[in-house]
Amino acid sequence: MKLNQLILGNNIEILNEWIEKESSFVDCTITSPPYNKQENKNSGGITKAVKYDSYCDSVPEKDYQNQQIDLLNKIWQVTNIGGHCFYNHKVRYVGGTAISPFDWINQSIWKVRQEIIWDRIIASNIRGWRYWNVDERIYWLYKPKDENDKGVELKSQWANMGSIWRFPPEGKIKNHPAPYPTELPRRIIKSLYENGTSKVIFDPYIGSGTTAVVAKELGHNYIGIDVSEEYLNSATKRIDEAFIQDCIISELFGD
Repeated sequence: MKLNQLILGNNIEILNEWIEKESSFVDCTITSPPYNKQENKNSGGITKAVKYDSYCDSVPEKDYQNQQIDLLNKIWQVTNIGGHCFYNHKVRYVGGTAISPFDWINQSIWKVRQEIIWDRIIASNIRGWRYWNVDERIYWLYKPKDENDKGVELKSQWANMGSIWRFPPEGKIKNHPAPYPTELPRRIIKSLYENGTSKVIFDPYIGSGTTAVVAKELGHNYIGIDVSEEYLNSATKRIDEAFIQDCIISELFGD
């Protein structure tokens, strides 16, 4: 598998190709899919409704959940034993019904190691139907090794971050409607991989390239997929600029 590349295409189709040709090679997936929020819906929002360049974020809910189960299971197939998947999503409210990502995550092959609350600090919707939603979820999924469902213990400095992570959403990426901040993948990668061994970090919804930028910054390999050529072009430019910036800093201040 060629590493450090961004691939244009449908993630399910590309994962199917990998499953046919490759053994498992991914160490950790960090991703956030479109939330199926119905892209024209923005009642009470203080931000614009999310609209993607090459994807309609409005499909029947059952179809959406089945797609996500299929995707998660295929990611599991290309993930090394003992590997991880961090899946960013949120509880959505449709009419009077709450829809939790657990509804489909628990139908996948993965073991749920932990649910992390991402406190985004600000709300995107300020109507008074409910207390303002300032949180999203990050599900830590695990592919057990030697029948050990708990996995390797985190060092105390990382475990001490707790299960509520408080940082604001990304607001500086112009060419993508819903990027997550670099702090999200940075915390994950640094807490899991400290020994200097280069790992393969995968994002099937690479979008603005944040996962790849952070993986490269921390000395790891990356692979990303997206259906939008526009997003991939912007992500490639962003990765290259981050690499140049790192080189300049290294030259000025040393490694």
